[in-house]
Amino acid sequence: MLEKQNLLGLTQEQFKKFFSDLDEKPFRTKQIMQWIYHQGASNFDDMHNFSKDLRQKLRAIASLELPEVVSINNSKDGVIKWVIKLGEENHIETVYIPQKDRGTLCISSQVGCALACTFCSTGYQGFNRNLKSYEIIAQVLIAQNHLKESKKRISNVVFMGMGEPLLNESPVYDACELLLDDWAFGLSRRRVTVSSSGIVPALLRMSDKVPVSLAISLHASNDELRDVLVPINQKYPIKELMKACHYYLNAGTQERHVLFEYVMLEGVNDSVEHARSLSKLLNYWFKGESAKVNLIPFNPFPETKYQTSKESTIDKFQDVLFRSGIRTTTRRTRGDDVDAACGQLAGKVLDKSRRNAGRNQLLS
Repeated sequence: MLEKQNLLGLTQEQFKKFFSDLDEKPFRTKQIMQWIYHQGASNFDDMHNFSKDLRQKLRAIASLELPEVVSINNSKDGVIKWVIKLGEENHIETVYIPQKDRGTLCISSQVGCALACTFCSTGYQGFNRNLKSYEIIAQVLIAQNHLKESKKRISNVVFMGMGEPLLNESPVYDACELLLDDWAFGLSRRRVTVSSSGIVPALLRMSDKVPVSLAISLHASNDELRDVLVPINQKYPIKELMKACHYYLNAGTQERHVLFEYVMLEGVNDSVEHARSLSKLLNYWFKGESAKVNLIPFNPFPETKYQTSKESTIDKFQDVLFRSGIRTTTRRTRGDDVDAACGQLAGKVLDKSRRNAGRNQLLS
């Protein structure tokens, strides 16, 4: 018996081909997408503008199945974390962060992560596999269904959960297309952000494919330190990364934005000298362009050797960047009481990366 195709995650063009193969007209695409994403339908029988024969055919060959939610954790500050089971003892985590003017959903793109950034809890879990497009979109649907009860909304989606999005390109691009599609979630391109540690060839490809916002997990302004914190830097050093970011900003006709994320680690990358070096780097490459820095207080986890920078140290660091003309914000720590803060997402991963045999080995 053939496995049923999960239709969640199909783009408009993919749906058109799907219905064409069934000898159905293209208008079925708009109908089914609006049923799924606007009406929240999870059963083909609810789609009453489909013929009985079509509904029967869809039940036989396709599904709209969401993965199992193992637990829902509510933080005292309003953050919600879903732990989602994906089989083979694998779990991913998805986080909703409410704010006064928006609600941000942080989604995962991989089961675990192969990049082994030394300050990130996900990196310590190892890596199992990439998520399929329907598994990425399912996270948004699970959160959306849950939030309806409290009349909360998802205004922003960020690929900042488990995994490196640009090592899972096609499913991530398809998911971005759906997030922007008016027949699906209808978000503006400025409200969808892909975060990357710096996979330069994929970043160049993304520049020409997906017009969303970009966040770069930078964390150091020189190769010697970044090689330690973000080991993929050994393969794609800072100069190559900056060139790729500059290309991204100038690709296409619409204005684009890049955010540089910088985790604040006490005594490691948080001195005034580090701030001056960072401001020099960014002003050289991006002066007058739409780029800014987000300082992230480090969120500890059991295996870590790092400590969080003192608040006064972060303030001094930010002041140096401000005075050099770089737009800078400091991220408020949210959801740390349920391990939902930045860098704390761990899930449960059946590691296939042999991480313990060599944590800093780079991808070939």
